[in-house]
Amino acid sequence: MKSLLLVLVVTLLVVTVVVPDTRPFVSASAKPSAETLRQLEGEFMKAAAEHGSAGYMSYYADDAVEVPNGAAIITGKVNIAKTMGFLDDKNNHLSWTPVGADISASGDLGYTYGTYEFRAVGKDGNPVVEHGKYTSIWKKQRDGSWKVVLDMGNASTESSK
Repeated sequence: MKSLLLVLVVTLLVVTVVVPDTRPFVSASAKPSAETLRQLEGEFMKAAAEHGSAGYMSYYADDAVEVPNGAAIITGKVNIAKTMGFLDDKNNHLSWTPVGADISASGDLGYTYGTYEFRAVGKDGNPVVEHGKYTSIWKKQRDGSWKVVLDMGNASTESSK
């Protein structure tokens, strides 16, 4: 019985060493790039369009900072969320287009910038359209996800986008 067990163990070791692994090599995670952040921007905008403020805020880190145009700096996801309720109104539509993006050599910090458009219905019932520019700083989180840690925007005329 002991000799049979010994033969099985030796056979298993030989098979493990001699038989090549035919599975394709896949890295544990692809190296993030500027394209990674551009794709995240698209997912971010889709989440905001489909789920309002909850979808929008799902892309923010807990310790995020918001630097709104013409207003005081807001720190913390909880406090920023208090200002995003306007995204829950179906008459409001926020869209943005990343123009550029880059990522650090270490692959854990990056930024995007671009233009945005906000469409709403004014109190008088007439359409309101605002244009502006934005910059978002993204940081890779411990769980491997990317979250916005700093976001800022400023209004502009459509022609100065």
